[in-house]
Amino acid sequence: MSLEEEIVKMLKTVYDPEIPVNIYDLGLIYDVDIDAKKNVIVTMTLTAPACPAADFIMEDVQMKVESIANIQSVEVKIVFEPEWHHSLMSEEAKLELGFL
Repeated sequence: MSLEEEIVKMLKTVYDPEIPVNIYDLGLIYDVDIDAKKNVIVTMTLTAPACPAADFIMEDVQMKVESIANIQSVEVKIVFEPEWHHSLMSEEAKLELGFL
């Protein structure tokens, strides 16, 4: 399994406490950048700018990605451009949340 696949696997274990779908399938992860020294930058968004679980989600992402062997550091960047929309969700997430 590649390092990026391991990171995605970990991201799929992170949930917004108010939504029963992981943040990866919700479409909240915009980019995962891994440099040659295995420093990781996760660029993500939230379903709403005033998300009450923002700190919890960011901390969970950082802790879980840092737990992967050989990762040197993890930075979690929250962005709001482009704005999150339910069309970014996976088919499974849309089905789970009743969008299909």
